[in-house]
Amino acid sequence: MLLTHAGKASPASGLLRFSAEFDSVQPEDNGMRRWNGWGEESTTVELPKQGVAFLAARIGVGAPLPDASLDSVLAKVPPSRLPPHPLLVAAAEDRVRHARGQSLPDWLAMRSGDFGRFPDAVAYPETAAQIRKLLAWACAQDASVIVYGGGTSVAGHITPQAGTRPLLTLSLERMNRLIELDEPSRIATFGPGANGPQVESQLRARGYTLGHFPQSWELSTLGGWVASRSSGQQSLRYGRIEQLFAGGTLETFAGPLRIPTFPASSAGPDLREIVLGSEGRFGVISEVRVRVSRLPAQEHFHAVFLPSWPQALEAVRELAQARVPLSMLRLSNAIETETQLALAGHPGPIAWLEKYLALRGAGRGKCMLTFGVTGERLQNAASLRQAKRRLKKFGGVFTGTLLGSKWAQNRFRFPYLRENLWQAGYTVDTLETATDWSNVDSLLNRVEASLREGLAGEPVHVFTHLSHAYGEGSSLYTTYVFRAADSHAQTLARWQILKQAASRTIVAHRGTISHQHGVGRDHAPYLPVEKGALGIAALQALAVHFDPERRLNPGVLLEE
Repeated sequence: MLLTHAGKASPASGLLRFSAEFDSVQPEDNGMRRWNGWGEESTTVELPKQGVAFLAARIGVGAPLPDASLDSVLAKVPPSRLPPHPLLVAAAEDRVRHARGQSLPDWLAMRSGDFGRFPDAVAYPETAAQIRKLLAWACAQDASVIVYGGGTSVAGHITPQAGTRPLLTLSLERMNRLIELDEPSRIATFGPGANGPQVESQLRARGYTLGHFPQSWELSTLGGWVASRSSGQQSLRYGRIEQLFAGGTLETFAGPLRIPTFPASSAGPDLREIVLGSEGRFGVISEVRVRVSRLPAQEHFHAVFLPSWPQALEAVRELAQARVPLSMLRLSNAIETETQLALAGHPGPIAWLEKYLALRGAGRGKCMLTFGVTGERLQNAASLRQAKRRLKKFGGVFTGTLLGSKWAQNRFRFPYLRENLWQAGYTVDTLETATDWSNVDSLLNRVEASLREGLAGEPVHVFTHLSHAYGEGSSLYTTYVFRAADSHAQTLARWQILKQAASRTIVAHRGTISHQHGVGRDHAPYLPVEKGALGIAALQALAVHFDPERRLNPGVLLEE
């Protein structure tokens, strides 16, 4: 089985989408997170034998690396350098479970047991007043503070860096409730630690939805979405988090920054933009107000195959620029489509599908497009008619809603495949960017080439999909798979070569360094190319204004 990601998400996300649609195992709700990987311990998604054979034929047979045990890691946790406090927990397991996120360097640190640095304590505030007390206490103890939401960062946001100050991690998981719902204005106020299921379950009980579904939705939090400028899978209908974020409160060392909600304002620069994408550098989000929608009457996801990449690319651009009211557009290039079909794990039905598509003109080089229609019945019917009329111009072959429905049922299970790939000796990661339509094809080819050729003789399997389409351009979401090396350190070295090569390619050829994952530590070295010296200076001035002693998330967003 293989995966695919939209929004802030899973490193394995482009690869095992198709087969996961058929074979994912439903989790038992035991609430126990894996300490060294993604998600719930009880949830597994099997990698079919065909998947292992497919990867072996393309990049060679994998050799698994050993995993460290939790007990061996707990034994490495040093005594806390912070004195006791009623709001702090200094137990070794709490510190281990809050020491890393889900980036590939984090994954290798957890698997090898070589964590480097651990937080000295973890705090679980339940109110804004407690956050303010903890910030004041951190100042008194000369401590640094890392803000922890759902722990899903794939860009190094919560990874402790070397330093002499004690380190306090602020976990916001207990601040997870719907505080208020202003129904006439359709504005909901939440605690920042509410994860995707908590946000949606509390809203749906009242007949509403936020509609923000990054692939990390199961674990990532509302405050984290705002802090990293997240994008959900159905942002074509509901908007990215910057369209959904209406206001809230940021707790800073200089005091609370309260941002009221307005439908629109021309009263100077929008202070929401100071919070959006701030990644914990300016303060701790203690309250989030978001614009919500009534639950849609209907929602369907459709799969259509287009004969070639040029036709598929032009079709998606036309749909986006014509503003056909769809909720999602996701286009896989030919290599991703081939990979998904080859690894689906059901050779009989897939062979039949391949023959049918070939007879209809979508043979070798075909590309799969998944799109969603969401809303009222008549609206959806009109949207579907518009989409079909335009896609048929480009040779689209429609396959109904079965594949789309399976994708929707399992879209948050795909990150679990990284575990099974790892056990088979393969390492998978993703990266993403966005650029204008005139540059999409060129940038995609350059990024894939930088990865495919990056390891000088060691093959890398690479493919891409467009996860979010806009009138002026699109995001590019690229997955790459390579064999684990002889050690964790050598595997990390391989990743560093690939990550640097692709990141340099992106910023040198008109791409943003991040469309949906944020900057963190991994992307911070490339931010100056995008923002320029004056822009970086402005961001640094804001950081100093709100946090003059540079205690909050040091090294994130802005390099120290």
